[in-house]
This record gives sequence, C-alpha cells and structure tokens, in this order.
Amino acid sequence: MKYFKRRQLNEIRDEEIRDYLLYLNTKRKVSDSYLNQAINSIKFYYEKVLRRPTKEYYLQRPRTSKKLPEVMSMEEVSSILRSVDNIKHRCILYLIYSGGLRLGEVTNLKVTDIDPGRMMIKIRQGKGKKDRYTLLSDKALDLLRQYLQEYTPSDWLFQGKEGGKYSDRSVQEIFHKAVRKAGIKKLVTVHTLRHSFATHLLEQGTDIRYIQELLGHGNIKTTLIYSHITRKGIIGIKSPLDSMTL
Repeated sequence: MKYFKRRQLNEIRDEEIRDYLLYLNTKRKVSDSYLNQAINSIKFYYEKVLRRPTKEYYLQRPRTSKKLPEVMSMEEVSSILRSVDNIKHRCILYLIYSGGLRLGEVTNLKVTDIDPGRMMIKIRQGKGKKDRYTLLSDKALDLLRQYLQEYTPSDWLFQGKEGGKYSDRSVQEIFHKAVRKAGIKKLVTVHTLRHSFATHLLEQGTDIRYIQELLGHGNIKTTLIYSHITRKGIIGIKSPLDSMTL
C-alpha cells in the first residue's frame, strides 16, 4: 500500500506486483524468508480476500539458502561448562546440553519435570505444542541435586529474582559470559548447545531416529542436517594432498 501510494489494491496488476517484489529483492535487498513472507501475504490477500483465481497470479519463489548450523566440539562445550561458577547458572547450561533443550524449554521446566528414576527430563508443550522426554545425564543430576538443596525451588525449576520463571534473556547472558570466559571464538548461541548435543550423539553412533525423538523434530529431514556436520565416517580418510611429495 505504501509502495503504490493512493492506488486501490484491487486495481494493481500482476506485472506491477512482480515489479514490487523485484524492488524488495534488488533495492531493499531483503532476505529470502522476508521475500517469501511478502509473497505469501500478497497471495493470501488476492486469492482468499479478493478471490482472484490462483492461475492468474503466479510468482517465482526465491530458493531458501541452506546453512549448516554451527556446532562445538565436546572439548569446547566442556570448557564453557567449566567456566561457570554459579551452581544455578551451571545447572541451566548442563540441562540444555544434557538433553538438547531449546532456550524456552529450559526456562519452562518445573521441578516435577525431572525424573531421576528414569533419568529423563519431561518437556511440556515444546515446539509444536508437543510433549516429549529427553535425556538427563548422571553429571547433570548430581549437580541438580546440589542446586535443589541450596535453592529449594517449589514450582519453576529455575526462578527469577522477583519470582516466576527465569527469563530467556538471563540464560543468554549466562551463556555468552561463559563463552567469553572460555575463550571460544566461534559465533555461538544457547541453541548451539542443542546442535552440539545432536551432533555428538550422532558421532557416538546413536540412531538418527532416536535423536529425532529426543529433539522433538516432527520431520526426520530436520534431524538429518546433523549428518552433514558430523565427522563420523570422515575420520581416518586422508586428503590426497598428504600422499604427495612436496
């Protein structure tokens, strides 16, 4: 509406809409996801609201770029975890890596979500509003017991200073402070712990289907991205450069 100023939207032709999308792509240089969102919005308006036939309105969609997620080695993860002194803060990062939790999942944990008998963590209403169980490591449980004895939370497992659940922002600050202290130079986020968890499981020989369940992925294709990151199968293969006499 801003682009075509005072013109009526039902008067705009398909060619003009393509010109607008070209403007977004070449002049404003928006991302592929933004451009796809614009296409979806325009298609919805003209096809569902104005009820134009779909065949009269076609736009070529940009290909979404596929980037591999950043992962850390087990040594890098270990150095980050060791750099945290506060038991509560360390416990949060332990649980994220222990079970491959998303940021919002760790802050949504309640005391009753920890199942030490089965060594599992219950994730309630994760992404897609799905419940699932994931791994609770022995080391995480040992630290968690110390934390529970010291802090004695009653409802939320991790509570903020003013009560209520711990904020996502606070977890991010804990993580980035630990990354700096550990001297990690990679561009990593809290979610990188989840990517690293999945990659390390795959390198240890865990079946990809089990990893899918632990991560709560609805589609195996989402989990398969970790097969492009893992060094499993590559270890032992020598580059032909090493066979040359130089």
